[in-house]
Amino acid sequence: QRAHRNQHKKACKQRAAELKDKQLYSQGLERSEDEDFCPICTLPIPFPLNQHSVLEACCTKKICNGCVLAATKRGMFDCAFCRTPLSDNDADTMAMVRARVAKKDPQAILFLGNKYFFGELGLQKDMRKAVELWTKAAELGSIGALFELGNAYDNGKGVQQDNATAVKFFAKAAMQG
Repeated sequence: QRAHRNQHKKACKQRAAELKDKQLYSQGLERSEDEDFCPICTLPIPFPLNQHSVLEACCTKKICNGCVLAATKRGMFDCAFCRTPLSDNDADTMAMVRARVAKKDPQAILFLGNKYFFGELGLQKDMRKAVELWTKAAELGSIGALFELGNAYDNGKGVQQDNATAVKFFAKAAMQG
């Protein structure tokens, strides 16, 4: 009977791992519908996204380079999505971002967290503040924020290194798309 119990225990562990894999890989989408498609032409933005698109600070929309080029050729030098004049300095950009953050826009909160993490747009590098903002964005549904939190816990940047927590954030991000 002991041999059977050990055999059963091994089979249960294997089945639990299979169910976890099924849950992890069956819930996500092939591409995130929120961030991977241009809101103007509705075409998927090629990977890597940051090389083929621009994130506008005014409306926090990711616009493909093709739409930006088309707008520029037509003589429109404002945001191609919301028509807001583009800022030419960090203070104006930060004012636009903070206005979006005040409206609880998860993409803007993620953007601001990234700027704190890297110390860009005239902000002092503050990893704890970045993690705080990513947490807020993740609570509001940002998949990118979940990924950034996973990286923070994995590398111990802004928080104490905790691989188990990092895996949880990565899995959550994967399941959401």
